[in-house]
Amino acid sequence: MKPIWIVDDDASIRWVLEKALARESLETRSFANAREALTAFETDTPQVLVSDIRMPGESGIDLLQAVKARHPGLPVIIITAFSDLDSAVSSFQGGAFDYLAKPFDIDKAVALIRRALEESLREASVEALPAETPEILGHAPAMQEVFRAIGRLSQSNVTVLITGESGTGKELVARALHKHSPRAQQPFIALNTAAIPKDLLESELFGHERGAFTGAQAMRRGRFEQAEDGTLFLDEIGDMPFDLQTRLLRVLSDGHFYRVGGHQPVKANVRVIAATHQNLEQRVRDGLFREDLYHRLNVIRLRLPSLRERSDDIPILTRHFLVQSAHQLGVEPKRMSEQAMRFLSGLELPGNVRQLENLCNWITVMAPGQTVEIKDLPRDLTQGQAGNGANPVPLADGMVGTGALPVAGAGGIVMQVAAQAPASPDGWIDLLELQAAGMLSAGQMDVMDILGRQFESALIRTALKHTHGRKNDAAMRLGIGRNTITRKIVELGIDGAREE
Repeated sequence: MKPIWIVDDDASIRWVLEKALARESLETRSFANAREALTAFETDTPQVLVSDIRMPGESGIDLLQAVKARHPGLPVIIITAFSDLDSAVSSFQGGAFDYLAKPFDIDKAVALIRRALEESLREASVEALPAETPEILGHAPAMQEVFRAIGRLSQSNVTVLITGESGTGKELVARALHKHSPRAQQPFIALNTAAIPKDLLESELFGHERGAFTGAQAMRRGRFEQAEDGTLFLDEIGDMPFDLQTRLLRVLSDGHFYRVGGHQPVKANVRVIAATHQNLEQRVRDGLFREDLYHRLNVIRLRLPSLRERSDDIPILTRHFLVQSAHQLGVEPKRMSEQAMRFLSGLELPGNVRQLENLCNWITVMAPGQTVEIKDLPRDLTQGQAGNGANPVPLADGMVGTGALPVAGAGGIVMQVAAQAPASPDGWIDLLELQAAGMLSAGQMDVMDILGRQFESALIRTALKHTHGRKNDAAMRLGIGRNTITRKIVELGIDGAREE
C-alpha cells in the first residue's frame, strides 16, 4: 500500500497527523507546500492526499485541480481553517473526497482518512458508460420476459398496451418497441394524455384548422399527423376523457380522423402504443372507459414488473444512474458501499425505477465523499420508510411525499434537497438543469411544457396555501392578474381555490 501524503505549511499539523496515522500503522509522507507535492507526483503517487487549503504559493484548491486532472480517482481531503460555505463548495466542485475544518478532532480526522483509504483500495465497482447505453437495464427473470416480448414483436406493427405501476419505465419499453420495429426510421411521438387539459387534448391529438376556435390563427398538425408512418405513444390512456375515447376508437377502426374544425378526413398510418398504471378492466366496469376501445388497445399486453419484483436489478440500476447523473454534472461517479447497496436493495421504493433514479441524483449532489455509506442516504430512508412525516421522499414523475402519501410538488429531488440541507438561493436552478438534462437525455419530448407546467403549478399551489385558498390574494402576491390565475387553475387542474 502506498503512503498517505500530507501537505500543510503548518509543521504542527503535519506532526500531529503523522503521529496519529503512525499509531494506526499507516505510512505517511509530508510536504510543506503544494509545489513540493506536485514535484513528487512526477515520480510517485499516494494512496490518499490530505492538503491544507491556504498555503503560500499554490493553494490546496490549485493542488486539488492539478491532481484530479492527472489522477481523477485519487481521494483528496482538504483541510481548512475557514469552515465557510465557499471553501466547502470549492472543495467539492474540485472533486474533493471530503474536507476537515480546523480545529478538528484527531480521531475524526483519522476515521475520515481511513474511509478515504478504503475508497482508494476498493476495486472500482462502477464501469464507464458504454458507447451505446441499453434502452432498458435488467437481469431479473421478470424483466427477461419483457425483453423476450420486445424481441417477438420486433417485426410487428400490432397495437400494444403496456401496464404497470408509475415509474416502472413504460415509455422506455414503448421506445424500445419502436426502435426494433419496421417503423424505426420514422417518428416516435409521445403524449401524456393526463398532462394535457381536457379542452386542449383533442387539438393536441388531431390538430386543428385555422379559425377552429379563438386563438387558432393557423392550421396545426396534431400528434397523429406528426407520427405519420411511425409510432404514437399515448401514456396514461386510462385518464383520457370519455368523449375523446370515441374519436380515438374511430381512428383505430378505420384509420381516418378530422382536425378540429375540419371537414376533410385525414388518413393516419400510425402504430399506437398505449400505457397506463390504472386497472382498465375496473374502469370499464365503472363506466369510465369504453369497452370497445379497451379491446382495440389490448391486442398485445405487456405488464412491467414493479421494482419490488426485480430487486436483484437494484444494484445494476443504481450504478447506471450514478454514472449517468455524474456524467450530466461533469463529476466523478459516486460508489455505493456493499452495506449501503444491500440496504438499498432491501427497501420498498413505491416510485419504482423513477424514484431510484431521483435518489441517485440526490446522492450525486448531496452525499459526501465518493463512497456512499448508509448514513449518507436521505434520513427518510435510513429512519424507516413508514416515516413520521418529517421530510419528503423523492417519488416518481416529479412527485414528493412523506412516507407513502404523495403530494404534488415541483420535483422530488428539489424538495428533498430543501428538506435535507441548506441550499444556496440559486441551488434549485442547478437541480432544475439536472432534471431537464435527464429528460432530454432520455429523449423526452415537450420538456419545456412539462417542466413549465410543474413550475407554474408549484407556485400557484404554494401561493393558494399561503393565502388559505384566496385566489385574488394569491394572484396579487404572485404578481399576476386575476384572470390569469383563474385560467391557470383550470388548465393545471388545481384544487382548493376560492373566491375572496
